[in-house]
Amino acid sequence: MATKIYIVYYSTWGHVATLAEEMKKGAESVPGVEVTVWRVPGTLPEDVLGKMHAAPGREDHPVITAKQLAEADGILFGFPTRFGMMAAQMKAFFDSTGGL
Repeated sequence: MATKIYIVYYSTWGHVATLAEEMKKGAESVPGVEVTVWRVPGTLPEDVLGKMHAAPGREDHPVITAKQLAEADGILFGFPTRFGMMAAQMKAFFDSTGGL
């Protein structure tokens, strides 16, 4: 049975999404590992993201729910920092995992 690795990220402009793809390449190079890349739900309205010139969400990276984390054998997280703190979108996602 394959080891399930989830790569979970948030990316406003696409930089962390690119990093997640590179992490996937590395993890997939290990025999017996199955990798899925996920993105966390956004919190900003589409019109705000448009004004920020944010990258569109990657359709090949589905949005994850907190319950889905329990399916993984290992999880890698990727997110930018804002003033020394994690992005609010990532914090909101982590806050939603309380029931795990």
